[in-house]
Amino acid sequence: MLKSAEINVATFKGVVQLSGFVSSRVAATRAVEVARGVGGVSSVKNDMLIE
Repeated sequence: MLKSAEINVATFKGVVQLSGFVSSRVAATRAVEVARGVGGVSSVKNDMLIE
C-alpha cells in the first residue's frame, strides 16, 4: 500500500520523476512499478527517500 500524499510526481515528455518519502524499499519499488504502468511513460527516475 502506498501513501500517495508522501510521493511527489513530476512529468516531462514521458519521463516521470518520483520524489518524497516512503516507509520502505518495497513501497518505493511499488511506486516505480505503478508509474511505469501508466500509458505514455518512457522512463521513471526514482528520487524517493526511505524514512
